[in-house]
Amino acid sequence: MKYSEQIAVRSRAEMDLMRNAGRHTGEILLKLREAARPGVTTGELNEIADGELKRRKLNSPFLGYAPGGLPAYPGVICASVNEEVVHGIPGSRELREGDILSLDFGVESGGFHGDSAVTIPIGPISGKAQDLIETTDDSLTEGVSQMVMGRRLSDIGSAVQKKAESGGFSVVRQFVGHGIGRNMHEPPQVPNYGRPGRGQRLRVGMVFAIEPMVNLGSEKVRVLDDEWTAVTADGELSAHFEHTVAITDHGPEVLTRVPGSH
Repeated sequence: MKYSEQIAVRSRAEMDLMRNAGRHTGEILLKLREAARPGVTTGELNEIADGELKRRKLNSPFLGYAPGGLPAYPGVICASVNEEVVHGIPGSRELREGDILSLDFGVESGGFHGDSAVTIPIGPISGKAQDLIETTDDSLTEGVSQMVMGRRLSDIGSAVQKKAESGGFSVVRQFVGHGIGRNMHEPPQVPNYGRPGRGQRLRVGMVFAIEPMVNLGSEKVRVLDDEWTAVTADGELSAHFEHTVAITDHGPEVLTRVPGSH
């Protein structure tokens, strides 16, 4: 992690634009959650999201994204099923009862971005899968709680790791959270692990996307031949939660939380 990276501090006007982007992100993600059920394909969910983006006259920061020479990402959502950790490409895969589905989605609105993810059950699921989902969600809550003026950057990941590992799960290290604003990915990197008390002091106006990825088995992952889809190395389940969160005078403000969402 590069603790020396410059972290943007948003003005009040910029924060209002980020709140709007976060609201759209949360509302569309909630529609995807409601549509995800046995028999639906991940491609159909992508079509729903694309339709909402067009209806609201928003842009997708996911579609066509190609960092570091990767092939252009072909969807407006990431849909990762079961052992897929993150960046699952939507397509013909049909959801089945007992699956768990991680949906990752973002928007660009007014020059600013929102980014959020959730893992949901498809029909009844196993007890261990439910525990994984709940613990990952709780680990996000713990990380968000550290986004307070005066805390240090590493306090976020330390809180996430402590909660996830207390449930007997492992935290993915290969992918991390990030700053967010005029670009989807900005400094700093925000790992979901580490020792507390390190890195820059947190300031009002900073905005981060906090996104724990937690595995039922080993923390190790591998990337498939499509160069995007990351899966657990041991084939065990993985869960992913994310919110865009601002540091305010009154504590953390979750910009992508809307009524009915997690």
